[in-house]
Parts: sequence; C-alpha cells; structure tokens
Amino acid sequence: MKQIGVGILGFGTVGAGVADGLLRHREVMSHRLGVDIVLKKIADLDITTPRGITVDTSILTTDAQSTIADEQIDIIVETIGGTGIAKKFVLDALNAKKCVVTANKKLLAEFGQEIFDTAQKNGVDIYFGASVGGGIPIIRVLREGLAGNNIESIHGILNGTCNYILTRMENEGLAFDEVLKDAQKLGYAEANPSLDIDGFDTAHKACILAALAYGFQPKLADVQVEGIRNLAGEDVKYAAHFGYRIKLLACVAKCGDEVEVGVHPTLVPQTHMLYNVNDAFNAAMVKGDMSDYTMYYGRGAGREPTASTVVGDIGDIARNIASGQARYIRAVPQYSEGKIKLRPAGEISSRFYVRFLVEDKAGAFGTIASILGQHSVSISAASQQSGSIGNQPVPVVVLTHEAKTSDLEKALSEIEQSGVIGAKPVKLRMI
Repeated sequence: MKQIGVGILGFGTVGAGVADGLLRHREVMSHRLGVDIVLKKIADLDITTPRGITVDTSILTTDAQSTIADEQIDIIVETIGGTGIAKKFVLDALNAKKCVVTANKKLLAEFGQEIFDTAQKNGVDIYFGASVGGGIPIIRVLREGLAGNNIESIHGILNGTCNYILTRMENEGLAFDEVLKDAQKLGYAEANPSLDIDGFDTAHKACILAALAYGFQPKLADVQVEGIRNLAGEDVKYAAHFGYRIKLLACVAKCGDEVEVGVHPTLVPQTHMLYNVNDAFNAAMVKGDMSDYTMYYGRGAGREPTASTVVGDIGDIARNIASGQARYIRAVPQYSEGKIKLRPAGEISSRFYVRFLVEDKAGAFGTIASILGQHSVSISAASQQSGSIGNQPVPVVVLTHEAKTSDLEKALSEIEQSGVIGAKPVKLRMI
C-alpha cells in the first residue's frame, strides 16, 4: 500500500484536531482509501503546551520550512490562519510541488487567484473544504455535487458567533452587548470579536462561494458588508411580531452578467428553511437550475467539525497522488474571465424592513408613505409598535415590496429631511 506523508503547519485548535483525526483514524482511512496516510511532522512556534492529544515528540518542530522541504511529505496542511506568514508558507509549499490543504478563508478570499494559479503552474492540488462552513461540505457540493447546475443563488448563515448572539437576543430578550459577553466567556467569540460581529468573516466566505459558483473572484473591498454590532433588541422583537427572525446572511446570486455578493442582517420568514437554524449552527441553501433548492446544515466551526473536513480533503488528495494525477482545484474557473462583474450595491433589489420614530403630528405617516411612493418604494405592511407618551415620537415599522436599494436610500434621505421623524431610520433587508 502506497504511503502518503503529511505535514501540519500550526498546532492550534484546528491543527491539533487534524493531527488527532489522522492518528486515530489511520487504519480505517487506509481501508477506505487504499493508501496509508502518515503524519510525519507538526510545525509550530510552541511545541510544549499540551493540546489534549498524544503525539510522538520526534515529529514536533519549530521549523516550518524544514517541514515544507521534507521529501517524505507529500501534503502540507496550513492551519495557521491569516494572510501573513500563512500565505508565504502556502506559496512555498506549492512551489515545492507539495499539495496543500487549508481552512484559511481570509487567505483565499483575498489572495485566491494567486494561490490557485501557483497550484496549477506546479501541477499540484489545493483543497479548502473547511474554509466555508467548517464541517458542512458546501465547498464539495459546489465543486462536484452541483457541477451540472447553473447556480442561481446561495444564502448562508456562515458565522456561528453571530447566529448564537441573534438566537439568544430573540429567545431571551437580551441586549446585544450582554449576549456578546456571554459568547466570549463560552469561547464562541474572540476577545476582539470584530471579524465576526462586523460581518467580515462571513464576507470572506461569501467571496469564496461566489468564486466557486460563478468563476468570479470579487474583491472584498467592493462587497457591501453589514454586521450585527448595532442591531437593536427592539428590531429583533418587531421582526418576530411579523413572523420573521433576523439572521446574518451571506447572499450570493447571479443577475444576468452580474453577481450580487453581500452580507447583511436579514429578516427570514417562518416558511424559509433557514428560519430554524439556531445557536452556533451554520447552514447554506443553494438554488440550482436543475436541483432547485438544497440545504446543508451543521456545525460551522470548532476543532472537530473543521478538522473532519480537513482530514477528508487530505484523503482526497492522497487518492489523487496514489492514482498519479492532480485535479487542479481552482477557485476561479477560466470560463467566466472577463464576462462577469460585481453588481453595484445600489442596483440590488430586495424587500426591506424599515423602523421610523415618527413625530406625534398630524399627517406625519402620510408624508413618509408619499415620499416612499415617489421613489418607487411601495408598502406591503405597517404597524405602530406602541402608543406615544406625551409628544414623544412613536416607533412605526414598515415592510416594503421589492425595491431597488438606491431608490429606498434616496427616499429615506428625503424623509430624514422632512421633519416628520425623530431619528435616523433603521433599515434591514428581507429574504
């Protein structure tokens, strides 16, 4: 049986999980794959802190370059994260004609084209199944299972931290800041949670999905990204009043020769499959022209779910090596080059939830409705959420029919100048 050597760069949470999986499941993988996958080296600056697994200390090293250069190693697994030294090591490994497995969504979202071109130039594989959705096989689905479909849209809950916060805000009526502190204590959120709660972790994943679905690599700086940091508890409550839950959604969709890519807090109705995705779970719903809607659900982060997908990628590459061929897994297929562009945010149409603080004066809401209508924004439902106290503004929630984002923004700007509302309106998308 052919032996395939593996080297892991980074011995943190995911790296330790990958090592544990390779060691514990070596025998069963050899039976299933017909190759013997052997963990040869683990490189990390810290090789003394306990990781909760037992490894032969002879395979531990602080020298990543020696791991990349080792002739007994066929596959390099990058679990360092970020776009600094991780990028250098990945490119070095590819140029050394080593196959690479990574879960690094930031690296792929920002430098995917360079990395995949380097893999193809050197005739080696790069797999990245755990970069989106952790243990959910959404990358494999788009790359293989739905390869015969034109993908019409992808909607995903792709950040467990945000989904946990939103679930507790709704179920327990808690404020965002209070739930965030609990999430940090439980390890769901980092000490600096900005990447998660401001939507950029989800945006990295959305860019990867767009690349796979449409052969188009959007620039992260051009993608509209809204997080949940400023989401108010009353909007969670009012959304529930109308039969919706608020989820942080990645939206990727084809519109002619343009691709819509964005991340927004979004109202999801009870009838939608994503409505019941709660706590720290992730899900992605894909609409193909042949498959129609399919949904993929599970744990989107954590040591074991993420390591499970990484180990699966290692197994696929090992089989490729044993058969004598690489598969050139590119994030951006050639077919779309020069044909597709990112749709401007203002041109994207959606239904919207808008909360106004309306002044207690005759004709105030009539003015709001009139201005919305003048900008081609029609109202599908409206509700006054409480009676006014004295002369204080009263919250009024409006749900719109589908409207162009730029039209709604023009209307809201005019309403702010009209003197009939007491604060800047709150605008959320609806699915």
